[in-house]
Amino acid sequence: MDNNSNNNNIKRRALGRGLEELFNNEPMDYNKIEEKIITETPKEEIVKIPISELRSNPYQPRKIFDTKKLEELATSIKEHGVFQPIIAKKSIKGYEIIAGERRVKASTIAGLSEIPAIIKDFSDNDMMEIALLENLQRENLSAIEEANAYQNLLNTLNITQEQLSEKIGKSRSHITNMIGLLSLPTLTQDLINKKEISMGHARVLSKLKDENQINELTDMIIHDGLSVRGLEELTSDNDEYKRKNKVVRTHKEVPNEYSYLEESLSEKLGTKVKLKSNKIEINFTNANDLNRLLEIMNLDK
Repeated sequence: MDNNSNNNNIKRRALGRGLEELFNNEPMDYNKIEEKIITETPKEEIVKIPISELRSNPYQPRKIFDTKKLEELATSIKEHGVFQPIIAKKSIKGYEIIAGERRVKASTIAGLSEIPAIIKDFSDNDMMEIALLENLQRENLSAIEEANAYQNLLNTLNITQEQLSEKIGKSRSHITNMIGLLSLPTLTQDLINKKEISMGHARVLSKLKDENQINELTDMIIHDGLSVRGLEELTSDNDEYKRKNKVVRTHKEVPNEYSYLEESLSEKLGTKVKLKSNKIEINFTNANDLNRLLEIMNLDK
């Protein structure tokens, strides 16, 4: 057997490996998945698939695609073509997109009828993980889409949050906080999806049990401009919430000189932040919460 045939056989064997075998015990990196599959696939095995025969990955967590970004990608595809093949799986009717749905949508906008593809026989569990990784590591999911994706993985793979944390390289506290958002009322979740409610607000609301209270506070955030700090103060205990409720509704908080920075930092860190007397005060509730903050700030423990 010549070297070329031998190399192709090695590549085919590598391509047949599942997701776990590709990464062993390493946290999975979406870019490496595509890189490995593309580099290990002989050029003659990259085929053209009619776009009309493609359908979305059924485990795709993203429900909302940025129209402007799709238009920009479509313009690039018109000028330069599709920069790399999508990855698809043969199904009963046509093909399911494993990776590259944005490229498919943009190619449709660009007027293409076919798209280059690599056919890969991943399992349903692999497809779910890849769809999540692509969106987490390339395009930010909305908070609710991300939370649903984590919950679906936990249920389907029957693993713990700790195991999921190791698998996708996210902290356990982050996964726990995100899944907590799914306990919120549907209306509040919709507002988070539309980014009318910040993640800072969402994290505070997700710790509350009373749906009526959550709905009322949601209304105050939208219509009265209630800040994350104000929300934390209102919910620090229920009696205080009841006492302050009417006052806050009729008198908006007077922002201090650094209020916009406080809100921005609070949203970024997911906790109460105060700027005063040339100091920054960052609240944390326990050791795990502190570790989460250090991770966000890229600091060693």
